[in-house]
Amino acid sequence: MPGSEPPGGPVDAPRTARARLLAAVRRRADVRDLLPSRSDYDLRPRTLRSDLLAGVTVGVVALPLALAFGVSSGVGPAAGLVTAVVAGVVAAVFGGSHLQISGPTGAMAVVLAPIVAQHGVGSVALVTLLGGALVLACGVLRLGRVVTYVPWPVVEGFTLGIAAIIFLQQVPAAVGVAAETGHNTLVTAVRSVGAALWPSGAVVDGTVVEGVVHGSGTPAWVWTLTVVAVVAVVMLVLPHVARALPASLVAVALVTVLAEVLHAPVPRIGELPDALPLPVLPDATPALVRDLAGAALAVAALAAIESLLSARVAAGMSAEADPDAPADAYHPDRELVGQGLASLASGVFGGIPATGAIARTAVNVRTGARTRLSAVVHALVILAVIYLATGPVGRIPLAALAGVLMVTSFRMIGARTIRSVLASSRPDALTFVVTAVVTVAFDLIVAVQIGLVVAAFFTLRSLARATSVHRDPLPGPAREGDEHIALFRIDGAMFFGAADRILGEVTAASVRDDVLVVVLRLSHLRVMDATGGRALADLVAELERRGMTVLVKGVQPEHGKLLRAVGLRHAVRPDEAVELARARVREALLRGTRGEA
Repeated sequence: MPGSEPPGGPVDAPRTARARLLAAVRRRADVRDLLPSRSDYDLRPRTLRSDLLAGVTVGVVALPLALAFGVSSGVGPAAGLVTAVVAGVVAAVFGGSHLQISGPTGAMAVVLAPIVAQHGVGSVALVTLLGGALVLACGVLRLGRVVTYVPWPVVEGFTLGIAAIIFLQQVPAAVGVAAETGHNTLVTAVRSVGAALWPSGAVVDGTVVEGVVHGSGTPAWVWTLTVVAVVAVVMLVLPHVARALPASLVAVALVTVLAEVLHAPVPRIGELPDALPLPVLPDATPALVRDLAGAALAVAALAAIESLLSARVAAGMSAEADPDAPADAYHPDRELVGQGLASLASGVFGGIPATGAIARTAVNVRTGARTRLSAVVHALVILAVIYLATGPVGRIPLAALAGVLMVTSFRMIGARTIRSVLASSRPDALTFVVTAVVTVAFDLIVAVQIGLVVAAFFTLRSLARATSVHRDPLPGPAREGDEHIALFRIDGAMFFGAADRILGEVTAASVRDDVLVVVLRLSHLRVMDATGGRALADLVAELERRGMTVLVKGVQPEHGKLLRAVGLRHAVRPDEAVELARARVREALLRGTRGEA
């Protein structure tokens, strides 16, 4: 049955498609909005003071975290400091957020630890460069909005899983036992506790482990757990007593002084470089790149997701704190470009992959930062420590850093957030729990993938349930033969999750009611995929095979091409459909009367 085409439709369609393609290419080729500009900074005295104060504050807060995440990653505290300085400056200058603080993070440390265990510390530089190149490419290709496709329960489950892993990773240092490699984080934590509690040797998980007893007869875990406890108490209590003081730095400084005075036999950070290392490119053979490709992909995915989420949170916090904050405080594509360049620079200087740090960014916003200058100042503060204070920093107990990260892990996701997700809906709660459990038990990237699959399944199921078919009454006064016409309205989405059900319902109703003409009304159909289009074509073929006439009306412009591609050419003008159907019924009934005569 011929359908109506929009004026010039068949002739202008290829030309329009080419025009759209050229316009898209031009937009992507114009990278001026991805580059730094003078408008990134505000040099008015009031703004400068706010940025300098915020930068110094964040630098003080970031120092123990940079050391701790460097140790937790398996690369070392020096790598954490280098990353905080080099990546911090590059991401601040080239990134897409005016307020983002970048550097080493707990999530990245979680990803790097098994990479270091499997491929060695020497592989980190190449993984950092490869991951940075991938993130940079994503930014140039304008993929910054992809993070909006990650559902909230997946993000929160991912965050909870990371928090649990960060806590478990600190257990060996907290009990004074060297962490074993090659095991799941939970297994390693349990084995470490066993090694600490049974210093004379005990069987844990089928293996004999031995703890440490110092000459005084005091187990190592007594000293290290005391350090952890003091750090935790100070970090939890000090903000209620003196909010202006950086609790983590005060806690670390306090236990370091006490450890020195008491000559506590606890492991220390050790010697640190007193200058930035010279830039060096790592060896990169084709075989090595192939071996590390999966690790680089995981690093890039995490860096992109975490940085974009952090930048989005920073933009929201800034808008809440200052209604006059710039509307363009968050440019996702430029943020990916900045984070990619930051990781590239960090890898050349011996650092680790960088991402946006939500906690440090929150401190930056709350202390009054207005532009990206505060992030630059934060990096310069840590640089000053490298050149001026590496001796005292090297005496910090490793257990103190473990205590900082343990407290930080509890602050990564609040109990209120967990309750909100669990109370939202059963599918969201299940997605949240599955993502968190898989993160701890297996792998972060696998957890995000499985979380997305679970969320997509429930979304598609809801979409399929929302798709329905209704038999509408014919418009106007009833006429003879109307009982042989069925006007079906399909609402929702005609896609692979609902196509078979809709096909079955329409066919069954048409056969049951002795229908001669079926009118399919598609004006309320919002979504259609190839499976749905093919199902409609099969439905028409099946009804025609049973001797019925099928008319299709209300085809959306965006669905017309798909329906023509699957061979469905039964579209008629909406205002003609019913009258045409009645005419077909009269013809059928007349043929039937003549046949009886």
